Amino acid sequence: MTPTLRDVADAAGVHPATASRALNPATRGLVNADTARRVIKVAESLGYRPNPIARGLKTAKSGTVGLVIPDLTNPLFPPIVRGIEDVLEPAGYSGLIVNTDNDPSRERAQFESLRSRQVEGFIVATALLDHPLLDQLRREGVLMVMVNRRPDGLDVPSITPDDAAGVELAVRHLAELGHRRVAHLAGPSNTSTGVVRARSFRNTVRDLGLDEDPALTVTCPYWSETAGAEALRSLLDSGAEFTAVVAGNDLIALGCYDVFAERSIECPRDVSVVGFNDMPFLDKLRPPLTTVAVPHQQIGAEAARMLLDAIRDPSRPARSVLLPLSLVVRGSTAPPYSG
Repeated sequence: MTPTLRDVADAAGVHPATASRALNPATRGLVNADTARRVIKVAESLGYRPNPIARGLKTAKSGTVGLVIPDLTNPLFPPIVRGIEDVLEPAGYSGLIVNTDNDPSRERAQFESLRSRQVEGFIVATALLDHPLLDQLRREGVLMVMVNRRPDGLDVPSITPDDAAGVELAVRHLAELGHRRVAHLAGPSNTSTGVVRARSFRNTVRDLGLDEDPALTVTCPYWSETAGAEALRSLLDSGAEFTAVVAGNDLIALGCYDVFAERSIECPRDVSVVGFNDMPFLDKLRPPLTTVAVPHQQIGAEAARMLLDAIRDPSRPARSVLLPLSLVVRGSTAPPYSG
């Protein structure tokens, strides 16, 4: 027969409540260390497996949190999820991941599905500028932490990269190489990330005294390779003159590479390009992509810590953290060609 918690407690010579605390990472610190080790050893020898559903019914805590991701195919999200799991697991929590495809109706359904499973809070990486669902959840007292993006006017904890400083690093690098006409393939204007990065691009171009030309900014409707390629084609077809591109993210930059191949444009001799995120394998491109590095795993880990803090003390004031970024210089940037 399947061993029960009482079987473990009897074999270890402790009360069932003590055995329960010893077997739960979140409460193990309440038990004498030698006792906890004895209980764990007995549980392993008997083949005991805790029943999280039964524990949740008894404690009104499920030991799970919801991870709401807009696009699981985007390479920046797996390291964020890894960072989240690295913190949740030692605390006795697990994450339930859902993918929204940036679809509001799908997102609402996914939130309701997770809430029906009694998750104790959410880590949300999907944040449009106008996001009434998150406003509603906040009013209902749902615990949330925003990760990577942050909608305006939502008073919840957040952990985000310093996007404005990252774009400034990219533009300043190109200016120091001698570029004066720099184009920007901006991210979607309905996302906080796209808006912040585009605003920083404009401000940095102005501050550095580079050529200010609104025609050199094209807004992509999606954070995708296809959207980046279409944006660069439209810029080239317009006849605009530029020697470098700051892409809204690495996927948009990959779209630039597609167009370079189509039109026999040599990078960086003809056009330099800088991405944003430093997703895996960029050093394998030809040329390797210069990009702004974002510590995604650290972002995930900090988001998980923030949510666990909120679960332990829901009255904690919301705090926002901006993580510093760095520029990784590779082969896709060089001084403007003078030939």
